[in-house]
Amino acid sequence: MNSFFDRLSYTDVAKAIDHSLLKPELDDASIEAGCKLAARYDVASVCVRPRDVERARDLLSGSSVAVGTVIGFPHGSSRTETKVFESRLALQNGARELDMVIDIGALISGNDVYVQKQIAAVVEVAHAEGALVKVILENAYLTEDQKVRGCHLVEAAGADFVKTSTGFAPTGATIEDLKLMRRSVSPRIGVKAAHGIRTLDALVEVLQIGVTRVGATQTAAMLDEFTARKANNAPAESPSGAFGATSPLRGEE
Repeated sequence: MNSFFDRLSYTDVAKAIDHSLLKPELDDASIEAGCKLAARYDVASVCVRPRDVERARDLLSGSSVAVGTVIGFPHGSSRTETKVFESRLALQNGARELDMVIDIGALISGNDVYVQKQIAAVVEVAHAEGALVKVILENAYLTEDQKVRGCHLVEAAGADFVKTSTGFAPTGATIEDLKLMRRSVSPRIGVKAAHGIRTLDALVEVLQIGVTRVGATQTAAMLDEFTARKANNAPAESPSGAFGATSPLRGEE
């Protein structure tokens, strides 16, 4: 990993992070502080609750940080019409990235046509406004076959990313799942790891296996450590020092 770490720039790492502001207890001051942190560290985006989209848009005006929000969150069981309405409203309010939860029950039931059509309906609305769609599979509830089918449906529906987790299920991303997802979609599709990337070593390890975004709450600590290591020419730890090949990356985004 050391040579991989050496090749990474600050921008490579920062622009792989979606700073997560999704906890239900966050107050307005916490949202403001989180958006200011995201702008200061110049990450890819903030992912905020739907009620916070307009505030985040205003706070991040003039920065290169995109505003993202969640659709059908966290259970994915909303009707298609509801997810489309949520998407339109979020886009109207300033969101440019939508993290949509797949209909988990429909996927498990094998109702692939419905699942794909629902994703495609959200993608159509988002892409018309130049916005990205990341589809959350919620891997904690799925078999390996269901994860692979979910990845295929996400790509067939035209979405931009497939994502592991909401942060509210019993477990989150694992290295094993991320490798499975990466090889189950074409290079056109990004892979987002969420629920448990809490250290710089974990972040570097998932980037090395082809993950293109991570959801994180420990953004400042990870990027401060990256800057310090680069200044001191200190390498990243070995993969086993992060969390190992199949261990879950514990903790909310």
